[in-house]
Amino acid sequence: MGRRWALTRRGTHVVVTAAGYLAPLVVTGPLIAVRRGRGAARRHAADRLTALLTRLGPTFVKAGQVLGTRRDLLPAELCEALAVLHDAVAPLDAAGTRQALIEAYGTAEPTIFRTLDAVPVASGSVACVYRATLTTGETVALKLRRPGVEPVMRLDLGLMRGVATVLARLPLFRNVPVVEVVDSMCAAVLGQLDFEREAANLRQLRRNLSNVPRVWVPRVHDDATRPRCIVMEFIPGLSVDTAQGLSRAVRRRFAASGMTAIYHMLFVDGFVHCDLHPGNLYFTSGSHVVVLDAGFSVQLSEELRRLFAEFFMNMSIGRGRYCAEIVVRSGTGLRPDADVPVFLDKMAELVERSHGLPAREFSLIAFAAEMFDLQRRYGVHAAPELIFPLLSLLVIEGTVRDLDPEMDFQELAKPVLMEGLFGRR
Repeated sequence: MGRRWALTRRGTHVVVTAAGYLAPLVVTGPLIAVRRGRGAARRHAADRLTALLTRLGPTFVKAGQVLGTRRDLLPAELCEALAVLHDAVAPLDAAGTRQALIEAYGTAEPTIFRTLDAVPVASGSVACVYRATLTTGETVALKLRRPGVEPVMRLDLGLMRGVATVLARLPLFRNVPVVEVVDSMCAAVLGQLDFEREAANLRQLRRNLSNVPRVWVPRVHDDATRPRCIVMEFIPGLSVDTAQGLSRAVRRRFAASGMTAIYHMLFVDGFVHCDLHPGNLYFTSGSHVVVLDAGFSVQLSEELRRLFAEFFMNMSIGRGRYCAEIVVRSGTGLRPDADVPVFLDKMAELVERSHGLPAREFSLIAFAAEMFDLQRRYGVHAAPELIFPLLSLLVIEGTVRDLDPEMDFQELAKPVLMEGLFGRR
């Protein structure tokens, strides 16, 4: 009864807030369409929806971030608007930090720490990160989950699942896998609450990337880590601007190391960090690429890992028809009105055209956007297990282009693809 009442109250708040943000579109949408065109009207609607998600809080922000990756199902304007969503959450105050420590360790003054800074060095919707010193004298980063965040997020996700069930019955969404997409999104969001899983993800990434030159994944301190917190080595001097003041040669090495790490995840191990935005990917003055925050990671099945590698290998040599067939084989299904023959022709043409582009002109983002548009148009549903890893490539492309505008993404991938397809133990 208590949960039902909580859902009702939260649902009422969401509906009222949504009405306040979206109802004006009934008037402003047609006006903008007349004055500036339908594209501008769609962008305006997407911006209003993004503002609404920000207003509704962290769960909706994270849900929007994940849904923004589904370019195979959602309009491009909406995905572009959702892609700019960021957590805007104030750090925990002293009382909040104290409560978080009690929930994590059973006491506000854990004896495993000699010192613990009162002010977080980073703040997100799920956790805050503090600098601390263990009794051994080692400086560490303590990622501490916000108190009370899990019940609120589970409540919001329950609402989203309920809405998805209703929408799936409407004629407008008859051919869209609404429930499956929302379930996948909820699993991705809930995964970021599971710190034991995130700690295990960090350990696995550290093992997997140990042989990739100049890539640094922080070591987890198992003895100090708990279900509601992660203690890892502290990496000093992290800044998103570090690479800007370095030489062109060093910047190019950064770019190559970052892309090689992603390719290794995708094509060799199949275990992929799917959230490599600038807040989780850093470069140090010692020429290391630092990978943080592995809460949103995906393990590809062996079949999907191989299909992913085969797709990129064949794309790098211009075999468009084979790439198109892989997209269909790896998908979750087809709409009843799907036109597979036309999709295969269009997809093959896209691959062959992209293969012929000079490195400076080839864009992963543009390629993926056109591929997803073809999937939407011709009714080929993509597997979420492939969409999320592909997101890691799209997110990092802008960073890499800033470091090395001449980066040849397809050529750099070839040796890693060869290892993934033919060199695995």
